[in-house]
Amino acid sequence: MKWKFFCCLLLSLAVAGWTHAQTFVLVHGAWHGGWCWKEVSQALQAKGATVYTPTLSGLGEHRHVLNTNINLDTHIQDIVNFITMQDLHDVILVGHSYAGAVIAGVADRIPNRLKKLIFLDAMLIENGKSTLTSQPAHLSDNVRASTAATHGLSVPVWPPEVFGVTDPAQVKWVSERLTPQPFRSFDQVLHLEHVYGNHLPLTYIACTQPQMPQLKVFGDQARASKEWSYYELPTGHDAMITMPKELTALLYRISK
Repeated sequence: MKWKFFCCLLLSLAVAGWTHAQTFVLVHGAWHGGWCWKEVSQALQAKGATVYTPTLSGLGEHRHVLNTNINLDTHIQDIVNFITMQDLHDVILVGHSYAGAVIAGVADRIPNRLKKLIFLDAMLIENGKSTLTSQPAHLSDNVRASTAATHGLSVPVWPPEVFGVTDPAQVKWVSERLTPQPFRSFDQVLHLEHVYGNHLPLTYIACTQPQMPQLKVFGDQARASKEWSYYELPTGHDAMITMPKELTALLYRISK
C-alpha cells in the first residue's frame, strides 16, 4: 500500500509539473530568423518549457519567398496562424526588436490564446505608426535610401556588430544567417482595434551594454509606466546570442 501511494504521489506531481509547464513562442527581429533563439530555446526546454521559434515570411529559411507583398500584417498573421494551427494556449509571447510591432498585433487579434507579452529590446509601435515613422527621421531616410538597389523590395542586412555581437565566432555564425528584411514590414503602419497589449501583462527587457540609441526611448517609456514590468540585461541588442544563459533565466523567471 505504501508503494502504491508513493507511485500515485509521483504521478500526481509529474502531472502537476506538466500542467504548469510554460509555453513560449519566441519571435525574432529584423534580418534574423528562428535560428537566433537556438541556445535560449534549448535552455528553456531543459527547464521543462515548450518552446517554438517560428521564422517570419521572407526571412531566414523562408528567404526564397521574399516579395513586395510581405508586410507587417503578413508577419502578424504568420504568428497568429502559427499559434492557432499549433493549438497553443497560455502562450508567453516574446518579441525581439522589430517583432515588438508583430507581437502587439498578435495580441490585438488573439489575446485569449496568450498569457504574457515580453518585449526584448523591442520597438513599441503606436497604433497608426510604422517602424519607420517611429524612428528618428535621419534613420528612416537612410533605410528608405538603402532599398534603391532592390527597387523597394528589401532592406540590406546590417552587420552583426550593430546588434552588439562582437565575438569573432558569433559574428561569423550570425553573418552567415542574416537575410534582407522585407521593406514593407518597416513601412506599413500598425493597426490596432484594442488598447495596446489588449489587457495582457506587459514586460520590457532593455539591453543596455551597449544600448542602441533608437531603442532607448522605448525602454525608457516602459520603465516610466506603471503598466509595465521593466528589466535590464547588461549586453548588446542580440541578447539571445551574446547572453543566452542570463536571458533564459530572466525569461523563465518572468514567465511564472
